Amino acid sequence: MAAERPVVFVIDDDPSMRHAVEDLVASVGLEPRVFATPQEFLQAKRADAPGCLVLDVRLPGASGLAFQQELARAGIHFPVIFITGHGDIPMSVRAIKAGAVEFLSKPFRDQELLDAIHAGIERDRVQRQAAAAIAELQQRFATLTEREREIMALVLAGHANKRIAAKLGVAEGTVKVHRGQIMRKMLAQSVQELVRMGDMLGKPKS
Repeated sequence: MAAERPVVFVIDDDPSMRHAVEDLVASVGLEPRVFATPQEFLQAKRADAPGCLVLDVRLPGASGLAFQQELARAGIHFPVIFITGHGDIPMSVRAIKAGAVEFLSKPFRDQELLDAIHAGIERDRVQRQAAAAIAELQQRFATLTEREREIMALVLAGHANKRIAAKLGVAEGTVKVHRGQIMRKMLAQSVQELVRMGDMLGKPKS
């Protein structure tokens, strides 16, 4: 599908570098989107597709490293590949620690950048799949009643029906009915699968 075509965003104030990366990205069938400033990038509409961000470390105004942090605060989580003509080791360590895929010093080989771009897109694709799976689980969890959520937390904590019934002051048969509803609504085939779902949702275990 066209919407799924990976997108490579490029932010560099050097027009020749922007166009060189744009041509390189297009040559391998990816969709390039180029910007001279971080502000242009933030104002542009971004397609809902896997992608990554090729970012110059030295930008007008704030540095690329500062912009990387700004993106994280804004909830924009594209994997970042830094390119720079003025890089140093402490700067590259900071970038990688903050989650950058790669830190390339100019001049770099085209293949080095392409390898980093493909790694970034794959990382984003995996992140998107995980986020979609969690969103679907959250939708299922939202269908549970308050009592079902209460019982699910106790099930996740490893309590047997009898203990749950005593803890909540209800009949054991009532707990069994609720557990059946929980399994059906969450589409869980086993308690082990329900526990994995709870871990993905980050649900506390009573």
